[in-house]
Amino acid sequence: MNIGEASRLSGLPPKTLRYYEEVGLVTPARSTNGYRNYRDRDVHMLRFLQRSRSLGFSIDEARRLLALYGDENRKSEDVKRLASRRMAEIDRKIAELMSLKRVLVDLTEQCHGGGGPDCPILEEIAGRTDA
Repeated sequence: MNIGEASRLSGLPPKTLRYYEEVGLVTPARSTNGYRNYRDRDVHMLRFLQRSRSLGFSIDEARRLLALYGDENRKSEDVKRLASRRMAEIDRKIAELMSLKRVLVDLTEQCHGGGGPDCPILEEIAGRTDA
């Protein structure tokens, strides 16, 4: 199938399919005229990659997951370790976002929002503490 059909079946834009080929995640066959020729297996791998990326895995992590998926001798502990690392990173990002939210809540509560120029939010961003 051509890139348009593979795109439609995988739910990924053609640009992403070309990128995944460029970084070696998929290798569609080439016809004599040079067009990409995706097989059902390629589309399955593209769906796998799309799902792993939607779960927050990086390209390198998705590559490792794909390799583990194709390895009949894999150890599930290797997969679990990757997923656990991803969860730890998500927890770290959530904590960071919650901290940012607390700062913004405090700043917006300090801002009167009136017609005057004084603004604790801008003062904090500028690094000034004398406001």
